[in-house]
Amino acid sequence: MRIETELKYDFDDVLIRPKRSTLTSRREVDLHRSYKFKHGGNYFGIPIMAANMDGVGTVEVSRELSDIGLFTCFKKSLDKETLITELSTERENNVAVTIGKRDLDFNKLIFLKEALLKKGYTLKFLCVDVANGYSQSFVDFIKKVREFLPNTNIIAGNVVTGEMVEELLLAGADIIKVGIGSGSVCTTRIKTGVGYPQFSCIAECADAAHGLDGHIVADGGCTSPGDVAKAFGAGADFVMLGSMLAGCKEGGGDIIEKDGASYVEFYGMSSKIANEKHSGGLKDYRTSEGRRIALPYRGLIKDVVQDILGGIRSTCTYVGASQLKNLSKCATFIRCTNTHSKIYESNTLEI
Repeated sequence: MRIETELKYDFDDVLIRPKRSTLTSRREVDLHRSYKFKHGGNYFGIPIMAANMDGVGTVEVSRELSDIGLFTCFKKSLDKETLITELSTERENNVAVTIGKRDLDFNKLIFLKEALLKKGYTLKFLCVDVANGYSQSFVDFIKKVREFLPNTNIIAGNVVTGEMVEELLLAGADIIKVGIGSGSVCTTRIKTGVGYPQFSCIAECADAAHGLDGHIVADGGCTSPGDVAKAFGAGADFVMLGSMLAGCKEGGGDIIEKDGASYVEFYGMSSKIANEKHSGGLKDYRTSEGRRIALPYRGLIKDVVQDILGGIRSTCTYVGASQLKNLSKCATFIRCTNTHSKIYESNTLEI
C-alpha cells in the first residue's frame, strides 16, 4: 500500500487571478485554434468537443456545432450508413467516429475505411473510448488501429496520469482523453473509489503530452463556462462537454413535462439504462457506474454554446489573452476554499 500526499485540485479548488490587460472588449478575443498532430493530421476551429454520449453526440448536434466551428464525437451507437453519410461532407473535419476496443469495433473501421475510399474520402478523426484506458489490451488496440489507419487523427482514453498519456501517445494516439469519474452523471468514484481531481489531472497530463508533441482533451467535471476556461488555462488543448450540452433540442430524447416545466432524460454511458440500450443489459459481473437524471430542457444548442463561449472570452479579457492559445500562458491560479456564493443556487426561482 502506498499513499501520495501531494494535494491535488479540482475546478472548485482554484480561481484565475486577474491581471492588467490591453484588451478593451470580449469581441477582440479569438477562440479558434490550429493544431498539427503527431501523425500528420491537423485541426482548425474552436476546440470544444461534444461528448460521445446519448443526447449529446448526435448527428443534429454535430451539424449545429460544425456551423459555428466546434467539434463532435459521435455516440458509439450510430449505424454505419449514417456515419458514411455524415463523413462524406465538409463537416468531416469537425466530427469523430467513436468505437470501443472489441473485434466488432475494428470490423466497423474496416467497413468505414473501404466505404469512404469509394466516395473519395478518408476517416479524419477517430475516438477510441473505453472507461479504463489502463489495460494493456487497450494499448495494443491503439497500436493496431494506428497501423490500419496511418493518417487518421486518433483520440484515445480515458486516463488520468502522465505516464499513461505518454504510453498511449507512443502507441499511436494523437489526442489523449483525460478524466475518470469527474463527469456529472458518472458514479465511478462512488462505486470503485478510483479517480483523480480533474484540474490537477489536466495540468499533469498536458505537461506529459506536450513533451511528446501530443495533445489532450479534458473530459468531464465542467459545470459552468468558468470551469471550461479553467480547463484551458490548466493546459487542455480541447475540452469535452457532456451535461453542459445535454438537454437541447438537437440532442434528441423525449421532452418530459412535469409541474409546468420541461425536462429531458440524460444518463451516463456506464449506467444501467445505457447498458440496456446498447449492450443487451447490465452483465452479472458489472455494476452501474452512471446516473440517470432529468435535465431542464434548454432549447437550441447554439444559445447554450453562446453562453459558454462568452464566458471564455470574458476570462481571456481578465488576464490579457487576445487568443485562446495564450490563456494557459497568461493564467495564474490561486488556491481557494470557496469560489463563489451559493446562496441562490437552489430553492430559488431565477427570473
